[in-house]
Amino acid sequence: MRRYLILALALLVAGCATRPQQVPTQQPAPQPEPARQNSLLGLSPQEMVSRYGTPALQIREGSSLKLQFRSRRCVMDAYFYPSGSSGSLKSTHIDTRLPSGGDITQAACLPSLRDSS
Repeated sequence: MRRYLILALALLVAGCATRPQQVPTQQPAPQPEPARQNSLLGLSPQEMVSRYGTPALQIREGSSLKLQFRSRRCVMDAYFYPSGSSGSLKSTHIDTRLPSGGDITQAACLPSLRDSS
């Protein structure tokens, strides 16, 4: 009986032991998407217009600005807010979608916007 008690005690103690910690493996840095490499963030409204032509829609709200560019394939909304001490408008968010409202990536949308400008 003593052997069973010792065996049970050993199993109980083993169950309380911590797991050995795994050394984190070094993963390669993720490659940026093509749209990220040529990011539209930080551009002024004038720079955006020079790239994509006259916007189909322009909305001012307070000190912010939204420009919408359209092609037959997609719609891009660019949001501009005051930046830095100069307060000049810079793009802080870009949203792209299909005309139906469905999802499309920037990489797929931007070429069609350039072609229609």
